[in-house]
Amino acid sequence: MELELRHLKTIRAIAEAGSLTRAATVLGLAQPALSAQLRRIERALGGTLFERGRHGVRVTALGELVLERTRIVLPAVTELQREATRFARTRHETERLRLGGTHGPLLGALVDRLADAAPGATVTTRASWSERELAGLLAEGRLDFALAGTCGSAEPPGAEHLVWREIAVDPVFVMLPDGHPLTGGREADLIELADEEWACVPGDGCFADCFTAACARAGFAPRRMYETDIASCVHLVQVGRAVGLCRATFPPTPGITTRPLTGSPLVWRHLLGWHPATQEAGTAATVLAEARTAHAGAAARSDSYADWLAAQ
Repeated sequence: MELELRHLKTIRAIAEAGSLTRAATVLGLAQPALSAQLRRIERALGGTLFERGRHGVRVTALGELVLERTRIVLPAVTELQREATRFARTRHETERLRLGGTHGPLLGALVDRLADAAPGATVTTRASWSERELAGLLAEGRLDFALAGTCGSAEPPGAEHLVWREIAVDPVFVMLPDGHPLTGGREADLIELADEEWACVPGDGCFADCFTAACARAGFAPRRMYETDIASCVHLVQVGRAVGLCRATFPPTPGITTRPLTGSPLVWRHLLGWHPATQEAGTAATVLAEARTAHAGAAARSDSYADWLAAQ
C-alpha cells in the first residue's frame, strides 16, 4: 500500500482525538474500520504509530516522527491547492480576453484601456455589424465580452441568457459635408434634411424603423438610404452624395462636420455584454469600468458632442 494524504489525515485525527473511538466519530467511520485502516498504515510505514491502552492511545517515537512531517505536509498541500486555484483563475481572467464590438471608436478605445489595465493579457477582437451575432458568440463561449447597443430603450439581444450593462446613452448626430448650409448652426432640424439622401451602417435592431418613425413625426418620408460600412458612409458624406447618421462620439474626420439633431429624436445606448457563467464578477466590473472611461474619452474628443453636452 502506498501512503496517501488521507492516511496522514487519519493519523493526525487519531493523535488529536487521543483514542480510536473518538477519532472514528470525527472521521465518520466505524471503529473496527478505523482500526483496520490504522493497521494497514502501520504496515506500510514499518512500525507501530500508537500504543493502545484502556484510556486511549499514546504516540510512539515513530508516530511522533510521522506526525511532525504531517504538520508540514498537510498545510503545504492545502496552500498548494489554494495557489493553484488562484493561478488558474488569474490565467483565465488575464491571459486571454476576447472582445467583440460593432462599428465606432469604442472598441479600439477599450482595447487601448485594457492594454494599460492588464498588460499581461492577450486581447483579441472581432467586429460585426450584427448585435445578434455578437450575442450568439457570447452565448457559445466564443467571446468573453461584447460591445453592442440598442436604439432607445429596446431590449438587447439574448437578454434572457446574457448580462448587459449600460455604458452610456448618446444622442444620434448627423454627418454633414463641410460647406453644407446646416454646418453653421449648433444643431440641425430633421425637417431641414427632408430632401437629402442618407447613409448609415446596417444593424439588425430597430434603428431603421425608429429613424423612419422620427422622419414621419417631422412630416416627411426619408429618401434613399445607403446602408454600408463606415468607410463608405464617410465617403458618401464627404462627396456630398448623402448625409449620414452617426453616434455622437464619431471622431473628427476631414471633410465632415457632425451636428446634433434638434430635440434628439434618436438615441443610442452603448452596452457591454457577457455570459454570467463564464465571467468572474471582478473581471466584468473592471472591463465595464474601462469601457465607461473609454466612452468618456471618445466623447471628449468630439467638439460637437462636448458643445452639445455643455448646452444641456
